Amino acid sequence: MPHEIKDALLIYNPTSGRRRQRRFAEIEHAARILKDAGIIAELAPTTAPGAATKIARQAVDQRRGMVIACGGDGTINEIVNGLARSQVPMALLPAGTANILAKELGIPWDIPRAARLIAGGQVRRIALGMALPTGGNHSSNMSSEGRYFLSVAGAGPDGAIVNCVHQGLKKSAGVVAYWVEGFRQLFRYGFPQMHVHSAGKHRQATIIVVGRTAHYGGPFKITTEASLFEDSFEFLTHSTRSRFGYLACLPAMWMGTLRKRDGIETWKATDVICESVGTEPVYAQVDGEPVGALPITFRIVPDALSIVTPAAH
Repeated sequence: MPHEIKDALLIYNPTSGRRRQRRFAEIEHAARILKDAGIIAELAPTTAPGAATKIARQAVDQRRGMVIACGGDGTINEIVNGLARSQVPMALLPAGTANILAKELGIPWDIPRAARLIAGGQVRRIALGMALPTGGNHSSNMSSEGRYFLSVAGAGPDGAIVNCVHQGLKKSAGVVAYWVEGFRQLFRYGFPQMHVHSAGKHRQATIIVVGRTAHYGGPFKITTEASLFEDSFEFLTHSTRSRFGYLACLPAMWMGTLRKRDGIETWKATDVICESVGTEPVYAQVDGEPVGALPITFRIVPDALSIVTPAAH
């Protein structure tokens, strides 16, 4: 960690994930650990959806030495959208329903232990993904300038799950809420097709995963050749419209054989345009947050964010 970083803003979501009462004590413990390492961390709780983005932008305006994100994928996504294109680095204290970045960087899911890694970490500059509405698409979850994302995006069944998951159940049950909604969608989702334009090719698919990380969610890895430290995505599409075909993908993901299944395609590129084939909407998500229906363009934004990684990473 550069010696000039002496102050930080620690943004945390007080309602994220489970163990909320215990978490604040852990956050205070983390602040003491950072102080012992010479970094004064001011605590900044979020108060509503979108608040973390505003707080992070204020940190940039205040020329903070660092922003520390304490929360799940949604909180991190908001903070990334506040820090994008600035030079203020983001460090991580894992919490929340899920945390793909922690898994990707090997950061322990223990707030005090993670805090001990920050002072000895290294700052690395990375690209971000961006979702952009195209063809007159307007969504209340995404401005006309688009929305940045750090880890993974997609459209199809995963987008439907994220757009429909019960927020109250998500707060009380965490990742279980996504499984509940996933099984509900399995019996009601129509698997509408989309046109996928990327790398000079045209494909037709019912799902696309847009990966910046090997980890996808929970224990699963899908875009296993993706890397935060490359200026590209790895894409994975599936063309099947069969419910049983999708069910068969679950054990294939567990066993690492997903790419061998019929209808699966993978490739690397810096952008993709996704458009619905018919009139049924196809919903999209970024970092587990809803961004509305297609058409959407996903593209790489190079040199967009500084992150603090463990020294050994």
